[in-house]
Amino acid sequence: MTTISPSASGSDSDPASDSASVDEALRPFRIDVPQSELDDLHGRLDRTRWPDELPGVGWAYGTPRGYLQELAHYWRHTYDWRAAEAELNQWPQFTTTIDGAHVHFAHIRSPEPDATPLLMTHGWPGSIVEFADVIGPLTNPRAHGAADAEAFHLVLPSIPGFGFSGPTVQTGWELKRVAAAFTVLMERLGYARYGVQGGDWGAGISRELGRAWPSRVTGVHLNLLPNSFQAEVPSAEELAALGPRERERASASWARFQAWSRDRQGYADIQATRPQTLAYGLTDSPVGQLAWIVEKFKEWTDSENHPEDAVDRDRLLTNVMLYWLTGTAGSSARIYYERAHADYWGTPPEPSTTPTALAVFPHDNFIPLRHIADRTNNIAQWTEYDRGGHFPALEQPTLLVDDIRRFFRGLRAERPSTDA
Repeated sequence: MTTISPSASGSDSDPASDSASVDEALRPFRIDVPQSELDDLHGRLDRTRWPDELPGVGWAYGTPRGYLQELAHYWRHTYDWRAAEAELNQWPQFTTTIDGAHVHFAHIRSPEPDATPLLMTHGWPGSIVEFADVIGPLTNPRAHGAADAEAFHLVLPSIPGFGFSGPTVQTGWELKRVAAAFTVLMERLGYARYGVQGGDWGAGISRELGRAWPSRVTGVHLNLLPNSFQAEVPSAEELAALGPRERERASASWARFQAWSRDRQGYADIQATRPQTLAYGLTDSPVGQLAWIVEKFKEWTDSENHPEDAVDRDRLLTNVMLYWLTGTAGSSARIYYERAHADYWGTPPEPSTTPTALAVFPHDNFIPLRHIADRTNNIAQWTEYDRGGHFPALEQPTLLVDDIRRFFRGLRAERPSTDA
């Protein structure tokens, strides 16, 4: 097996060194789901075998049956996959082979020829559907009330193992290998210098791109920063060295991490240990797949009663459809297993020198701390918002777009005049 990975020193490496063994073709791709697959889905929804439920427990034990029954009914009788399929097919999409993996991506070029190339990476349980509402403002700012200099050429890959980039057929697809594959993708598209953006797994992948390839990545914009929260009880000495605001955040960060460890990380433990066992149920039952994903959209978003408080229902179902139609519940979960069994797991993060921005949304899973982030990141922009959660491209697209524009605007202003 040929493995593409950054050099151990962290300096720029050539991930395409074995190009003779790689299919470098960029093949046009169009989503065209056979009607038989939709008929099968509908039949399975009609035959759902529902479990019992304790009365009055709400979301405490997981996705409530009454809510899920209503959502499944909507999925079966109202949701229109063909409309969603047509919307997705408006984006130019392609596939290619990198390091033995089938990689799917959308490539939406701006009408502005001098636009900044930007690689945006989703996470779990997300997909490129997350970016539907930010594509227009980022690629065509003049049509959305912004200056033409704020334009981006967007590259939106599906992580290997996810959606149309799955399933993977080899072990070892953890985030560093994904980052290395994405450098090859950008090279094949002709982008020598580009920005990166991501949240969830996309945050780890984007940060690794900036860390390992600083001569290629101009800036890293994140809406989640790995290893930046309080993962152990803060000492009195640590708290004393902080200002009042950061001291308060450190205590809150530790409390949220404790709550996460107690009640909310079970999904990650399962996916990091036995993803194959989980895959049988999620691949066979659409309601099982729906419940597994929708619970995270409830817990991780700025929502009160159900996920639709924060995320459009049809967008949510389209995201679920990309897992269901491609049968990638198991292969997408494997990234947790591969990360947990990688040789770097449990070691401190390697420092990154690439300028990095963090957009902090208050209802995300963890509370990041600036003094921790500064230890291993070159933080150039740190912005805290009063609303939004783990999926800001879906929840607060305008805030996310403005934050991305501001960060890269600053980088362009700092660029030497000789840097073409």
